[in-house]
Amino acid sequence: MAKFRIATPAGVSFTVAGGGYAYEMEALSEIDAEIFEVAAGSEAAFVEAAREADALYAKGRPITKPIIDGLQRCRVITLGSVGVDSVDVEAATARGIPVTNCPDTFIEEVADHTLTLILAGFRRLVVQDRLVRQGRWSEGRPMLLQFPRLWGQTLGLISFGHVARAVAARAKPFGLHIIAFDPFVEELVMTAEGVEPVSLPELLERSDIVSNHLPAVASVNRLLREEHFRRMKKEAIYVSTGRGPTTDEGALIKALEEGWIAGAALDVLEQEPPGNNNPLLKMDNVILTAHVASATARFDPVRRRRVGQEIALVLSGRWPRSCVNPSVLAGSGLKRWQPIPMTRGPNS
Repeated sequence: MAKFRIATPAGVSFTVAGGGYAYEMEALSEIDAEIFEVAAGSEAAFVEAAREADALYAKGRPITKPIIDGLQRCRVITLGSVGVDSVDVEAATARGIPVTNCPDTFIEEVADHTLTLILAGFRRLVVQDRLVRQGRWSEGRPMLLQFPRLWGQTLGLISFGHVARAVAARAKPFGLHIIAFDPFVEELVMTAEGVEPVSLPELLERSDIVSNHLPAVASVNRLLREEHFRRMKKEAIYVSTGRGPTTDEGALIKALEEGWIAGAALDVLEQEPPGNNNPLLKMDNVILTAHVASATARFDPVRRRRVGQEIALVLSGRWPRSCVNPSVLAGSGLKRWQPIPMTRGPNS
């Protein structure tokens, strides 16, 4: 039997079907570890099967307090995603278990997709395509003659983390003036990036394009509500590649239906996938993509390798690279992070 055992929910793959665990095992095989799948449906059955696991590879199901409290040997809970809302981090912290994620792996991809949505929304690309396909060629130019050019418009970034900063760098060559709201980022950090720090009300009132980059944490759940959309310009476009629950979708739909704002371009929704009766699906002034901003050919290999590396670090006595509850590390006895030498697997 392997020295370490890592539990993971059964029947849950990443985006590539049948991928197995080869990428994760590039690091885990170095410490004599194995991944075993837990097919149990109920929380109690899951705990019974995973009780003696040394680590939990979280995917496909909520990792709740009862599950965490039932794990007797677990030393780390690891996700292959940026968001950690599927794990009760507070419960893990109370047990002294570090929770790791992949916060810096797909920054460029998400920033590219955000800029794509900004440009497509501002230039009404989907509607323009539909007019051509419907034989309404002559209607395209008159529509765009109603709108200003992109150069000189104001882009407002809600939250100024890694993705928002990468979006700012991409937006500058288009002549956009960039402002941002983030109470957790020092103003000098923003000004160093050529971005003007502002309050949320000022951002909403001044922006021609509002881009939401808020993370999925309880403190910002439905941060964007009716009063916020009412503050925006009637000509404004709302873009979101953050997380669906940060926007009150009912308020956004009302804002679009009643003309408080001009349009929206969204990669994330409150309910994913949306129900067939979601009004956003029928709106010409809305562009939707299926939570795909981070998706490229490197998506699965990179994040799955990162999962294996994080688990291997903790089980070999080192700090993980990315820990969302770092307070547990100080008294854990783990050593500060150092790279683990890799000898197996392609592109390791």
